[in-house]
Amino acid sequence: MAIHPILEVPDPRLKTVSTRVEAFDDELRTLVADMFETMYDAPGIGLAAIQIGVPKRVLVIDLQHEGEDGEPVRTPRVFINPEILDPSNEHTLYNEGCLSVPDQYAEVERPSTIRARWQDLDGKVHEEAMDGLMATCLQHEMDHLEGVLFIDHLSRLKRQMVLKKLEKLRKAA
Repeated sequence: MAIHPILEVPDPRLKTVSTRVEAFDDELRTLVADMFETMYDAPGIGLAAIQIGVPKRVLVIDLQHEGEDGEPVRTPRVFINPEILDPSNEHTLYNEGCLSVPDQYAEVERPSTIRARWQDLDGKVHEEAMDGLMATCLQHEMDHLEGVLFIDHLSRLKRQMVLKKLEKLRKAA
């Protein structure tokens, strides 16, 4: 396993539309293991393969929660070739952030509930209704597969403000 650098705006590779996974092999398993290691190291709760420069339709998510002993309880999930089948008409605002837009947050409106279909590491198809943070996170990560960042959902003025704040932080560092 390896920790990879995470691409950050304005890297043009983040605008790449990712391709379907056809081979469910050891190379894919290594990619997923590296993605989890990279995500946990960042730290984050979701990562798309394109964020480490691999334009494949692969996502990892772990909404970890704190255990009784204060240590994180991990529930890692892998989504390969994910699709949203049934987004609700009801929407929810969530203050989103992204490892590719470090230390910046903004409210994004997304469907409150979704039905998703995806494949696992063996190519087996799964379907599940999702709501709350899992629905938001999956939609956020799936946007990456289409070359869309959460800041692309903001007004032009808000997007420019976020990017200016990020630039100031980079200059100060």
